[in-house]
Amino acid sequence: MHPALGGQETRNGLVAAVFEVRPIGVLHTPWHSTSECPRNGRRADPPPLCTAELLPEYLDGLHSIEGYSHLILLYWLDRATAPEMIFTPRNSDQPRGTFATRTPRRPNPIGLSVVKFEGLDEQRRLRVRYLDCVDGTPLIDIKPYLRTTDSEPEASMGFQTNRTS
Repeated sequence: MHPALGGQETRNGLVAAVFEVRPIGVLHTPWHSTSECPRNGRRADPPPLCTAELLPEYLDGLHSIEGYSHLILLYWLDRATAPEMIFTPRNSDQPRGTFATRTPRRPNPIGLSVVKFEGLDEQRRLRVRYLDCVDGTPLIDIKPYLRTTDSEPEASMGFQTNRTS
């Protein structure tokens, strides 16, 4: 039993539960299909201005966000196809495990982008750059990017070490 989850059953020490994730808003981008999206939001040149529109009940959560230059946006990749645990990425000639890649085809298709934050517009939508998702993607969380915590300059890149972008 897992006390933090109301005593739910565990399987091999892992919680065997289904979690509910509720969107807090929606992301607006210029891309209307997954085939139009850049593989990485930093590849779009120039990076388009996108917006994150929060549901009214979450707008108060934006209090004090104005001082940050970058944010982390978490979103649900609702158009992702079924997960594959091993597949050959389009930029590779070798099979790779899902968790060694950034594929949207995951057991929980959660997307993450570090975006440049350019302030709030008149409707209190976040103005951001460097998103890489389809217009209408559900937003599930926003966190401030902290260079002292979120940057690892010495991080290794695994099989992608020789890639330039």
